[in-house]
Amino acid sequence: MKKFLIIGLGNIGSKYENTRHNIGFKILDEVAEKQGVTFISEKLGDIANFNFKGKTFVLLKPNTFMNLSGKAVKYWMQQENISIENILVIADDVNIDFGLIRLKAKGSAGGHNGLKDIQEKLNTDQYPRFRFGVGANYPKGRQVDFVLGEWSKEETSQLIERLPLAVNVVISFATDGLANTMNAFNGK
Repeated sequence: MKKFLIIGLGNIGSKYENTRHNIGFKILDEVAEKQGVTFISEKLGDIANFNFKGKTFVLLKPNTFMNLSGKAVKYWMQQENISIENILVIADDVNIDFGLIRLKAKGSAGGHNGLKDIQEKLNTDQYPRFRFGVGANYPKGRQVDFVLGEWSKEETSQLIERLPLAVNVVISFATDGLANTMNAFNGK
């Protein structure tokens, strides 16, 4: 059975739970709920597993804080013997309008410290990533406050519609492949 490591980036702790920076955790929580699995605290993160259409999904929420996510990603890739083309890193992106999806096979960290650490630990930027747009509705110099800020009421209500789409992206990545998933979901 082919294995896939799906990594949702975020920060641990209740004070970060509903922040924009934690969209990776939020999406994985939604995937786990839809699949009827729960996360268990393991080394360097919370892990949940399920099988779907002949594929094994390993969901990872690193507990290393965002800026040190690479350590957990590298460890679980080795632990589960998962190759780099079978990982998908989910992160927030202020350069994409709220709720929009962008998948890429590779690329720069784009100023995202979690992605930057993953690139450093894996020694490459050649890994699939799923960026979920959080928009850039913040004054100059206030990006950190914005991404660590909680969703607005309007965003929260729109997330209810966007999260099922994000779950479909995760499932499609493993079952239909990256290229087909990009064609089906990019810009939606």
